[in-house]
Amino acid sequence: MKCTTLCYLIQDDKMLMLHRIKKKEDVNKGKWIGVGGKFEKNESPDECAIREIYEETGLHVHELKPRGIVTFCYNNDDPEYMHLFTSELFSGELNENCNEGVLQWVEKEKVYDLNLWEGDRIFLDLLLKDEPYFLLKLMYHNDELLEAVLNGKKVL
Repeated sequence: MKCTTLCYLIQDDKMLMLHRIKKKEDVNKGKWIGVGGKFEKNESPDECAIREIYEETGLHVHELKPRGIVTFCYNNDDPEYMHLFTSELFSGELNENCNEGVLQWVEKEKVYDLNLWEGDRIFLDLLLKDEPYFLLKLMYHNDELLEAVLNGKKVL
């Protein structure tokens, strides 16, 4: 079972987005996503998110808000369980040399103009509307979203 974190940092009506363009083998290549990554041994979701955010951005998170769990099913791979967070309380200087891609503050209303996973649009909408904790399953074949199930109800 793959467990990961995904966090969207929010500041002054902007979200920190990561344009994944630096790794050769990357399911997210060319997409814009939040920051986060894989759990290390004995890490909790919040510990993983805080570590990954610091490693990718150089920012120290002081408060995380758990927002939901996204079950990401891609082709015939094992499902990935993404613990989704937001944070508005962090400090430090943004690292301009992220080894995952290019970090950029994007106005919330312009996030949807980016090259996103189709299913990310579903949960970004929930995050931006400050919806309560949710469970979302996204089933993909390559870049095509085949099915989306939100809190047990099919939405696509």
